[in-house]
Amino acid sequence: MDMIFDIAATLVAQLQKPTLAFLIGGMMLAALGSKLEVPAPVYKFIVLILLLKVGLGAGISVREADLLALAVPAVAAAVVGVVIVLLGARTLARTRGVAPMDGMATAGLFGAVSASTLAAGMVMLDAEGIAYEGFIGALYPFMDIAALVTAILLAKVSAARSASVQPAGGGTATLTMGGAGGNGDLVREILADTFKSPAISALLLGLGIGLLGRPEQVYSGFYEPLFRGFLSILMLIMGMEAWQRLGEMRKVAHAYVAYGIAAPFVHGALGFGAGLIAHHLTGFSGGGVVLLAVMAASSSDISGPPTLRGALPEANPSAYVGTSTGIGTPVAILSIPVWIALADWLVGF
Repeated sequence: MDMIFDIAATLVAQLQKPTLAFLIGGMMLAALGSKLEVPAPVYKFIVLILLLKVGLGAGISVREADLLALAVPAVAAAVVGVVIVLLGARTLARTRGVAPMDGMATAGLFGAVSASTLAAGMVMLDAEGIAYEGFIGALYPFMDIAALVTAILLAKVSAARSASVQPAGGGTATLTMGGAGGNGDLVREILADTFKSPAISALLLGLGIGLLGRPEQVYSGFYEPLFRGFLSILMLIMGMEAWQRLGEMRKVAHAYVAYGIAAPFVHGALGFGAGLIAHHLTGFSGGGVVLLAVMAASSSDISGPPTLRGALPEANPSAYVGTSTGIGTPVAILSIPVWIALADWLVGF
């Protein structure tokens, strides 16, 4: 019974957070027929600020970390992010009735990292007196960017292949693999286009400046104070769009619910396994293993939505944001004690 109350309390807490509260608010406005609009130039400016802030913060974190100690866990984090998206491509994105673009966007968010869930994991470890590496916060951009770029690339490849085999007279598109050379050219073209896209370009620009420059003053004085306010406006926009496309989800909502519940445990197990490998190779701490599992179990509520909205505007926000923030985040937070218990058993603190 206590577990049921804990789950209910966590769900209520998520509904009260700005990310989901503004999304639901936007849906309510659209449902009531509101004429509220955010001009396109304002929207593009908001997304630019959000992505630059995320990139700058990631670059600063990586620059301040011990790069030698960071190397193996960072590679493990990036690999886990990519594997999570590939799993989503093989499962959710191929579920009958689920639009491949929506499925890939959802997998991308689940491959990326929730800073709030990571912070919750750190708080729990601190409360138990369990030590972990100081550079843990610098691991998230490796998993985050790897997952988001992979999801965007796969979604665009899938859309391009579908368009290339669309019958002249219309009809249902069929995905085919085509010739090896054609596939290579298609992937290279879309990969180049992905990295040149406004969303990824802004993210990578911020990352580069954070790594090579000294942007701390402008970061703390301009980007950090504006970030959550701008994010709330973005979620409002996405909520209004989500309502208009809600009908697309009604027949396949069960698929998203099942994915949102199961994915944090499956992905967390992948992160835990990668952490164990890093532990045996480099002496990565038990607390670090737990937090790598927490990052893998989490789903992005900060960097993911603006990146996907900018790179995959065709994807339905009610699918990927609703599944991630409404279901995945509460389940990921509730899974943290599982990873602590496993690490205590297999690694020790």
